[in-house]
Amino acid sequence: MIAVNGVTKAFGAKTLFENVSVQFTPGKRYGLTGPNGCGKSTFIRILSGEEDANRGTISLPRKVGVLRQDQFHFNNNRIIDTVLMGNKTLWAALEERERLYQEPDITIEMGMRLAELEGTVAEENGYVAEQQASELLHGIGIPEEQHEALMSTLPNDLKFRVLVAQSLFGDPDALLLDEPTNYLDLESIHWLEERLHEFEGTLIVISHDRHFLNSVCTHIADIDYDTIITYTGNYDAMVEAKIQGREQIESVNRDKAKKIAQLQDFVARFGAGQRASQTQSRVKEIKRLELTELKKSNIQRPYIKLDIKRQSGRDVIIAKELSKSYLQPDGSMKQIFEDLSLQFTRGEKVAVIGNNGLGKTTLLRMLVRDLVPDSGTVTQGHELSIGYFPQDYKEGITPGMTVYQWLESFSTDEGQEVLRGLLGRMLFSGEDAHKKTDKLSGGESARLILARLMLEQPNVLILDEPTNHLDLEAVSALAFGLEKYAGTAIFVSHDRELVSEVATRIIAITEEGVADFAGTYEEYLEALEHEKKTGKKASMKQMAMTWA
Repeated sequence: MIAVNGVTKAFGAKTLFENVSVQFTPGKRYGLTGPNGCGKSTFIRILSGEEDANRGTISLPRKVGVLRQDQFHFNNNRIIDTVLMGNKTLWAALEERERLYQEPDITIEMGMRLAELEGTVAEENGYVAEQQASELLHGIGIPEEQHEALMSTLPNDLKFRVLVAQSLFGDPDALLLDEPTNYLDLESIHWLEERLHEFEGTLIVISHDRHFLNSVCTHIADIDYDTIITYTGNYDAMVEAKIQGREQIESVNRDKAKKIAQLQDFVARFGAGQRASQTQSRVKEIKRLELTELKKSNIQRPYIKLDIKRQSGRDVIIAKELSKSYLQPDGSMKQIFEDLSLQFTRGEKVAVIGNNGLGKTTLLRMLVRDLVPDSGTVTQGHELSIGYFPQDYKEGITPGMTVYQWLESFSTDEGQEVLRGLLGRMLFSGEDAHKKTDKLSGGESARLILARLMLEQPNVLILDEPTNHLDLEAVSALAFGLEKYAGTAIFVSHDRELVSEVATRIIAITEEGVADFAGTYEEYLEALEHEKKTGKKASMKQMAMTWA
């Protein structure tokens, strides 16, 4: 069990949470929710001991798995060793044992110590540890041939996957996971969900993926009103309970206010007259009917309205016979696409999905002409204007400017009122407009890019992982904005709620090739399930396969 007693955390004048006392019990899986900046990651760091609270105490079980956020810390370690380090007791015993065995002369004391260490290794299942670590790496999408390589050989997204495997290793009693689905593809997210369903300890997880929280969580610990309130059920159940609770208080307050007004009217009319005793009883009743204070919630949802200045032609982008390969670290060439042809028409909402490393970002960069294919052509249609959201969310945000100055640099004839209004919609109100761009968080940077897209009003949006750093409220707002968008949207996302709610066409990039499916994500999954059961390919009307 994790017990939190009287914990307070503030930065200057801003209080994140005050005098919080809450227990997280084994067998329950808690989603830690709240908007960007409310203190979710800070709370996880306090629980893990990486950061101190201003006041209060924390009680933890013996073994706690923590998802590290520093992807470069283990660069000089083998990938499989990085996973083994998740069990600190085992790793310390293995290191000391290795060091003693390298001594030229083993003393009696060393021999006794080695016996103790062998006992520790046995207790921690150390003799099958590498096999278990290898299974975790395989499940998270790291092939076996890479397990002995150094962490420095991996790209950042795969380093993060290794850290997810590290947090799960060693049968921890509790898990503290901050955004574990970042950089995971849909297949790996499904694997992680299954692992967490099997976990019998205490889980506390932060995620902006609503589908993930609804699938995994049995409880929600919501940071709001300067405290942490625990709700039974998944994220959607928490939202419903929270809304109902607030509406109930508001309803009771309205009834009380109506009654108070009637009593005050009586007191005003008969306060000094013959009904003095009745007046006094009504004064006491007014005091008893004091309204329940409704603290201001810190939940904020941006308002994302994506308009277009002018309509594009019917044919938006036509890609013919695209081929692209990359030089790998070992000197070999990796073929990403070969003779790939795709056509996009006005009004489509296209989700590009698939495992990491198969070319989703490469495809989008070729479509926006940010990357030149080895062969083939990309033709952009009549009256086309493209708004691009890059995967590197800070790419293109000039450092050293204020938020307002940066947005103003994309303005044509829009005045201050329009720019301030856009920033306000994206939660940059008041002094926030004067924040320096190089000081923005990931979520703030993502919202600023979306503000630019709302300002420019392009008729084609090409978005590469726009939800990676957005909180749940912002993801919901983006899904709503894309649904109502009159232009063409082509987007890469691992957020299943966004894909399910928005996409009318699925382009799935797999090891075997590219599946171009005309339909929703649920219809695409049904087609795959039908294919798996029957062994027959989906009809060409449903699914056209373009093989790389």
